[in-house]
Amino acid sequence: MDTVDLTGAVWFKSTRSNGQSACVEVAILSDGIVPVRDSKDPGGPALVFPADAWTAFVAALKGGEIPNA
Repeated sequence: MDTVDLTGAVWFKSTRSNGQSACVEVAILSDGIVPVRDSKDPGGPALVFPADAWTAFVAALKGGEIPNA
């Protein structure tokens, strides 16, 4: 599997993060890759998704197709 260089990525927290539970951070890279990581472990691993897959996932969450906690 190829590695993605996340140096210089600008991360932002999910708008659903409240600081008391699991927080998710995402970054949007210029090559259409969306890395996702746990904000409590910024030096840890990140999951990497194609931008269109991430967009579909977020739309499904917002549309109620996927239950969220």
